[in-house]
Amino acid sequence: MRRLVLFGSWFAMASSQDSRFPVPPRLLRALAETAGGTQRLPTVDLQSREPLPPLAARRAAGWRDDTLAAIIAHEELPVRRDLTGMFWLNGDVLMCACPDCGAPLTVRRWLMLADCWQCDTSIELTEAQQRVAERLLERHAAHQPVAPVASPPGDGRNRPASVRLPDGRQPHIAHEPLAPPRSAARRRGASRTEDDAADAVSHWFNAFVKNMPAWLISLLFHVLLLMFLGLFTQPPPDGPFITLSMRVSQSVRDGGYAQWTSAPEASVFDLGLPDGIDMSDPVQHRALLRADQDARALRLVDPDNPYLPDLGRVRQQLTSGSSAARTLAVRDPRLRVEMVRREGGTTLTEAAVARGLRWLARHQSPDGSWSLDRFDRVARCNCGDRGSLKSASAGTALALLPFLGAGQTHLTGIYQAEVSQGLRWLLQNQGADGDLRGSNDQYPGMYAHGQAAIVLCEAFLMTGDEALRVPAQKAIDYIVAAQYPDGGWRYYPRRETRHLQGDTSVVGWQLMALQSARTAGLTVPETTLENASHFLDTVQHDEGALYSYLPREAPSAPMTAEAQLCRIYLGWKRNHPPLAASISWMLAHEPPTQDRPNIYYWYYATQTIHHFGGPEWNAWNLQMRDVLVATQETRGHAAGSWSVAGPLTSQGGRIYMTALAVCCLEVYYRHLPIFRQIDLD
Repeated sequence: MRRLVLFGSWFAMASSQDSRFPVPPRLLRALAETAGGTQRLPTVDLQSREPLPPLAARRAAGWRDDTLAAIIAHEELPVRRDLTGMFWLNGDVLMCACPDCGAPLTVRRWLMLADCWQCDTSIELTEAQQRVAERLLERHAAHQPVAPVASPPGDGRNRPASVRLPDGRQPHIAHEPLAPPRSAARRRGASRTEDDAADAVSHWFNAFVKNMPAWLISLLFHVLLLMFLGLFTQPPPDGPFITLSMRVSQSVRDGGYAQWTSAPEASVFDLGLPDGIDMSDPVQHRALLRADQDARALRLVDPDNPYLPDLGRVRQQLTSGSSAARTLAVRDPRLRVEMVRREGGTTLTEAAVARGLRWLARHQSPDGSWSLDRFDRVARCNCGDRGSLKSASAGTALALLPFLGAGQTHLTGIYQAEVSQGLRWLLQNQGADGDLRGSNDQYPGMYAHGQAAIVLCEAFLMTGDEALRVPAQKAIDYIVAAQYPDGGWRYYPRRETRHLQGDTSVVGWQLMALQSARTAGLTVPETTLENASHFLDTVQHDEGALYSYLPREAPSAPMTAEAQLCRIYLGWKRNHPPLAASISWMLAHEPPTQDRPNIYYWYYATQTIHHFGGPEWNAWNLQMRDVLVATQETRGHAAGSWSVAGPLTSQGGRIYMTALAVCCLEVYYRHLPIFRQIDLD
């Protein structure tokens, strides 16, 4: 039989089987005598199913403390000997009595706070009480006894002997009790008050919303919606503005010049306008004004420039001068308006040229070259369309061609610095034998050499700068030496390859360079030109009306246009039947359209048909100029350039595409028509 003896917060368990809680004998006797006296404690049978008996009222704190203190004072219990004043230890737990109701409290030692479970009182220990509690804990830790070995299971007969307190012995307190802990603010009560206030506010708000009329809710919603929409405002329309641009040259030059020009009338444009323009449309009118401003930039000349020829003499050369002098005289910016209007250009075409040159100038490398595959790194742009070929020589030559075509040289024009640096780079990278392929001697090598040779010959012809004569002649000599026995050229010069069969594409660039050299008065062997003509015979079809890339291959439009331009420079006349048949075929089968771009073909066909002239030129020009103007980039860093489109353009990239497109739009003044005489008077 088990029974539980209750005495305040202390208890002892007796068992007929074992004793799990060793208690000092004198303490047991005292508890037994107390239980047998007038203040008998109730006992409960742990196996009984009867209801618990009523407990006696709480005894005075003095009886509890004195009795326990007396017991502890006579026993060897160092833990209980540290009970001081209102504090005692229950195992390792520091406890005290509630100052209001006397209930036992557990002290949270890390905060020195205690909360009453019975009356919700929260107490905070004073500094003196904290010191006493700390000393109590320190002494308890120093005298902690070794845990006794558990007794083996008994037979239930070993019961503790009765314990009685000595007669006349009264419990006493070892020390003067400290002042009871001071009461702190009833934090739990305050927390409950705050929760009640929050609940009241929430209840009031819910009731307010629930009872709000529908019209008031709708009003508040629409007011908030209007306030939100008011954040989105549309900027006012752009008024008249002027676009200013500036270029800083690294070279030191003499002071420039200023030229005042009057703003054009709203409906007067000196370069002419394409058909179908609605001048009453403010959007189109504003675009035309901007185009006219850009186009005028290329016509700015320094009247005091000593390298600028006399305008009267230039006009005279167009009618009575030699063919060499007349060929590039029309590039003079002072003749630009007359040539553009006469040959079919407009304000929009010339503005596209100006914008294309501006884009090329911004993407020139610091060393003066242009790179097909790294132009975007130089300018830190996001234009895209880098070429797959790594040839600075080809990129530089291609970029300089449209500058020279617009009359911009290293001595005259608004792009003197860019042209000068580009020419200097070509000369510095030219080999002793005249090789202009640069560091790239692979597939684009002879393409790059032919294009660079054209640049040197044209720059020499336009300026007469003797510093360019020898480099240009060496470049031509290199072309002559590189010719194959069949009269053609291909990717490598003759001495570097055993494959001695030319192709029409490479032949075209070499013949253009030879023609520029003849015009500039440089030495070109006649046998070289005759051999080139023989090669063209091997790739022609339909008695010279169509041409292929290699002998015995099918003809194509690009090779036909390129070969016909070579035939014109080699002496074919306008009335030659294969030439007329070829141009009719190109107009009928391969006109320039936006859905079938082919800039290489357009480059050669535009020059060929421009020389031919007549209604064929008018028909081709209307389509070519509209397609190129419409496809030019107008926004962002790529504005002024052309995105890659068409066959093989990804190899040359945006530099290649832009250079050839600008050359097409310069056709009105880039070369004087061979079969027509220009009389600007």
